[in-house]
Amino acid sequence: MESDAIRWISVNGEKNAATLNLVKGDSVYGEKLVKHEGEEYRLWDPFRSKLAAALKKGMKNMPIKNGSKVLYLGASTGTTVSHVSDIVGPSGIVFAVEPATRVARELIENVASKRKNVLPILEDARKPQSYFAVFGKVDVVYCDIAQPDQTDIAIANCAAYLKQGGVMLLVVKTRSIDVTMDPRAVVTQEASKLEKNGFAIEQIINLEPFDRDHGMIYCIFRS
Repeated sequence: MESDAIRWISVNGEKNAATLNLVKGDSVYGEKLVKHEGEEYRLWDPFRSKLAAALKKGMKNMPIKNGSKVLYLGASTGTTVSHVSDIVGPSGIVFAVEPATRVARELIENVASKRKNVLPILEDARKPQSYFAVFGKVDVVYCDIAQPDQTDIAIANCAAYLKQGGVMLLVVKTRSIDVTMDPRAVVTQEASKLEKNGFAIEQIINLEPFDRDHGMIYCIFRS
């Protein structure tokens, strides 16, 4: 699964995903910059990014494409956001929601200040009605938040902003939901909650060994 924005590049005999660098010469989190077919790519570390881990673990197709509008919940310091910014390119946009001020400051300084396609939103993902920066419907909602009700928060955001037939990528942090349950059972439970709310489950990806007790649910919004 390759596009112009994502390439699989061999480094020391290991194939790694890399994204076409939107900001030439700029490394966001210490990742390697590599030249490939005359273009500059940023190696995408699956131990630092759950989306890279999902690709490495066989995600069937990448729903985020050139020109996509993405609502990203749990942007943190912007490691994965920066790669999503590379993929959507100048014609796309990433609405990056992060509630923690200190973390959001890093997101703004390291990522949003250099990338015009990243719009930081300092808000709690529980309150989608308060994102005044988001306009129109988005193609993809990416959700990576460590809360017991993370799936409900994701559903509420999709109801507000995701277009019909749009894709949600939900990172399930099983330990945030239930420490006592088997992690795989937690992911299955969250998937059935999504089905009850009008989502069609396309793929469930276990993110081990890159992230312990984490899964990703790839689903399509129908409701």
